Amino acid sequence: MKKTIDIISLGCSKNLVDSELLMGLMEANGYQVTHDSDDPQGDIVVVNTCGFINDAKEESINTILEFAQAKTEGRIEKLFVMGCLSERYLADLEKEIPEVDGWYGKFNYKHLLKDLNESENSEYSENSEIHRHITTPRHYTYIKISEGCDRHCAYCAIPLITGKHQSRPVAEILDEVRYLVGQGVKEFNVIAQELTYYGVDIDGKQHIAELIEKMADIEGVEWIRLHYAYPTHFPWELLRVMRDKQNVCNYLDIALQHISDNMLSRMKRYVTKQETYELVERLRQEVPGIHLRTTLMVGFPGETEEDFEELLAFTKWARFERMGAFAYSEEEGTYSAEHYEDDVPEDVKQRRLDKLMRVQQNISAEIEAEKIGTTQRVIIDRLEGDYYVGRTEYCSPEVDPEVLISFKEKELTIGEFYNVRITDAEEFDLYATTITY
Repeated sequence: MKKTIDIISLGCSKNLVDSELLMGLMEANGYQVTHDSDDPQGDIVVVNTCGFINDAKEESINTILEFAQAKTEGRIEKLFVMGCLSERYLADLEKEIPEVDGWYGKFNYKHLLKDLNESENSEYSENSEIHRHITTPRHYTYIKISEGCDRHCAYCAIPLITGKHQSRPVAEILDEVRYLVGQGVKEFNVIAQELTYYGVDIDGKQHIAELIEKMADIEGVEWIRLHYAYPTHFPWELLRVMRDKQNVCNYLDIALQHISDNMLSRMKRYVTKQETYELVERLRQEVPGIHLRTTLMVGFPGETEEDFEELLAFTKWARFERMGAFAYSEEEGTYSAEHYEDDVPEDVKQRRLDKLMRVQQNISAEIEAEKIGTTQRVIIDRLEGDYYVGRTEYCSPEVDPEVLISFKEKELTIGEFYNVRITDAEEFDLYATTITY
């Protein structure tokens, strides 16, 4: 009888896709698999790690140690580790945590199944038709269109972990979308470390607009949302697709990081302050009503108070509908770690981060309040407490504001779309009632 396996996914949605692919492969080989269980009970545990920043690395190591202890105590039989952390630090981890039965990186996780089946003297099949085991609510999922990154920003360790940009074939992506539509998926969140680079590694041209247009033409695809664009050499044809295709959400996640020319140059972003202002202006002009999500960084080496004040002014001007921010954390092996001194004190980083987020919280509250009285199309994700919880096209799962509808009003169906009228707003949530026609 095959063993039961618990998969623990840490880090980003790209990691989650890898876990789902592994789960599909395991189930095709006769294993019973659970994902992110609150109380793992499997014979075998697989930890899919993140190695992006210090906090993520610490969480991954602590999780591995927790299950190493469980193995020592006889509560699990085997422990395997995969993902970004082991891709980057394999030799050190093997030496420091000998309780782990097998280490796999970012790209060779299929070997885990082969090795496991050989140890159990059972048959192993790697069927090309195996599909992902979706762990999100059945109506939405993530589609990863590429791996790696060619940008080499000064602070970022991703290229060190995942290597050069590799685009998936268009036909393969479209086949996956069709399969997932057949499984009931309606909403597709397109993800990549840098999606606007899609296709450049194949023939030197950006093909992201062409890919999204073909995805949008697949019957049953209700929403497509775009994550992790890059500001330099932005493919403007993508905005035409966004305007022409009703099922391509007016939403773009584009990390800008900073605005001062001093910081953009030191960060190796290859874009200027003026170009960034013009980019945001054009995005809003070409797609009226677009909601922009960005990520900003404070405390990068050499950041002065003047640099930070420029960033504050830019944030107030841009009025991003969604924004995250973080303080610089030095990552070994990156350009900034090797060439710059981490010279902004931690208390200054935190002060700047807090001030920036206070500005953004006020902007977010104002933007959400402007939606009161409007009609919005929402998809219902879940029933939680006294409310059905849904999202508009402007909201990505787990990171953006949600729409709350009283369950006492009428019975709604999880995974279905409804037109609602927004009745109230908080900083990060909206309240609504359904509209009956």
